[in-house]
Formats: sequence, structure tokens, C-alpha cells
Amino acid sequence: MATTKREDSAKAAAAEQISQAVQSTANLLRLMQDSSPAQAQLMKLPKNLLEKSSLAKSTEKVLEQLPHVISTLDAYMESSLHSAAQIKTVSQLLSNMESSQLKSLFSSYQAQEKPVDTDYRKNEVS
Repeated sequence: MATTKREDSAKAAAAEQISQAVQSTANLLRLMQDSSPAQAQLMKLPKNLLEKSSLAKSTEKVLEQLPHVISTLDAYMESSLHSAAQIKTVSQLLSNMESSQLKSLFSSYQAQEKPVDTDYRKNEVS
């Protein structure tokens, strides 16, 4: 719980600093527009810079959600790694079963072929 309070205060401080930076930039732009000979270029800059503070609030909301997103991704990756080990084990079991079945089929095929070969040789000798 102490971690959450620290995170909340850190987020609030970051949002406040962003808002102050936007406010300072807007004030500086106003001063520059009033005193600068290059007003034409300054007019190209965003006129509604103060309205950009909503972007700072949106950023704050995203930052609030980020720890949850990271922990969810971490849990998903952990689960995926566990699943990968299980998939490898199942794959090995299936491969062993297939190999065993093939050996069994080959052995039974050879067993069926031997009497035919023996009979064939007996017929040749006679």
C-alpha cells in the first residue's frame, strides 16, 4: 500500500510538472509574440498551447495504467514460458509414441515377410 501512495504522489508530481511546463511555455510564447520581430514565424506555433494541458492529463491516465499493463504482460509471458515447456514435453511424448508405433509396425512387417522369404528359398532349393 505504501508503494501505491508513493506511485500516486510521483504521478501527481509528474503531471504537475508537465502542466507547469506547458504553462511556462505558453507564457514565454506570449512574451515572444509581443516583443519579437519574427512574429510571423511565431504565429505558426500552436496558438492554443494551454489547451494542450488536456494531453498532459491524458498522459497522466496512461501512466497510471502502465504498471497494471506491465504486470499483466509479465504474467502472460510467465504463463507462456510455462506453456512452452509443457508443449515441448507433449511434443516429445508424441514423437516417442510415433517412433514406438513405427518400430512395432516395422517389426510386425518383418515378421510377416520372414515366412514368405523362407518358403521362397525352400522352393528354390528343391
